Amino acid sequence: MEFETKCLHAGYTPGNGEPRVLPITQSTTYTYDSTEEIGKLFDLEKSGYFYTRLANPTTGAVEEKLAALEKGVGALCTASGQAATFYAILNILESGDHFISSSYIYGGTFNLFAHTLRKMGIEVTFVDQNASLEELKKAAKPNTKAIFAETIANPALHVLDIEKFAQLAKALDVPFLIDNTFATPYYCNPVDFGADIVIHSTTKYLDGHAVQTGGVIIDGGKFNWNNGKFPQLSEPDETYHGLVYTEAFGAAAYITKARVQLMRDLGATPSPQNSFLLNLGIETLAVRMERHFQNALAVAEFLTEQAAVKKVTYPGLKQDKNYEMAQKYVPNGLCGVISFEIAAGKEVAAKWLDSLQMVSLEVHVADIRTCALHPASSTHRQLNDEELAQAGISPGLVRLSCGIENVNDIIADLKQAFEQLEG
Repeated sequence: MEFETKCLHAGYTPGNGEPRVLPITQSTTYTYDSTEEIGKLFDLEKSGYFYTRLANPTTGAVEEKLAALEKGVGALCTASGQAATFYAILNILESGDHFISSSYIYGGTFNLFAHTLRKMGIEVTFVDQNASLEELKKAAKPNTKAIFAETIANPALHVLDIEKFAQLAKALDVPFLIDNTFATPYYCNPVDFGADIVIHSTTKYLDGHAVQTGGVIIDGGKFNWNNGKFPQLSEPDETYHGLVYTEAFGAAAYITKARVQLMRDLGATPSPQNSFLLNLGIETLAVRMERHFQNALAVAEFLTEQAAVKKVTYPGLKQDKNYEMAQKYVPNGLCGVISFEIAAGKEVAAKWLDSLQMVSLEVHVADIRTCALHPASSTHRQLNDEELAQAGISPGLVRLSCGIENVNDIIADLKQAFEQLEG
């Protein structure tokens, strides 16, 4: 099936007389005919459902669809994008380990890496993703276990050289984890360029309607976990009677461990209702992403003509420094998010935002409705000045997420807000 068809049909095929639309299995538990059957489920000798914290038919169908869209061998949905990132790292790193991350990442992810994981004994080194491969290698340590980056950085909108980071991971013999939230699988499949694990905040474009929070981890199924660096996967797990994930589950070892160990113990499970809503969003992903891109490109061009704007960052603009990189990795379109800097700084940026009428001020992005945000005082508020600079956040930076309204209405609202600055 082609991508658009997968959005509608992958993951769920109704049988004769069964519902055409993916049903909501609103149950925490499932019944069986014998204790032996249940025992086999707990020993991972048989697939099936026994408690919704680990697996649910509605969520399972969405996981199968997302794995198909990202060309993976399996997926695990979580209750939030933050939970997905946390699980993805914790599944292979433990106290005493180290990983490398691009500094151009979402503020919540930056805090998770720089502070919370450090408290757990996991160390991170942030790097400039635009540095050469040789420079990036200098950040490696003997205990480096993973590489992390975002396809399109939130909110700096730097487009990652995915193949360069894949080469870095290969040179270090560690997996490359990538957050593909902004590009979505419609515009980019990181696995095609060498990524091993793909992460999404499904709260964003995959849902698209601002009605559910969620995340997903997709396992590309290509990394060799038997290289001696990941005993969590290649040596016996005593909590499952000595089962070895790489032996029992092969290419799906990583994602299976994340489910049966981390989800079992930490339990950031999406509700079946949220999985149902997520599926509805995914069904129209291809159609929505094209409109988001068309609107954002027109708005970005409008912003470049405004005297109050110092800089517009949108890789769809030919003058953008990330344009060539975008042509390599996301040639058919981009997200609807634009970053631009109001020259006069924080206070004037706030005044402009407060003057918007149709466009909403929201702590959100990638909605069907246009919304805007001031990162330095919201999503990245916890970062100090040095960390803000590392993440590419200036005091006057505005993140604008173009929805799917008529683009003339979006531009009209932005224009009247700029006129307020002149008054």
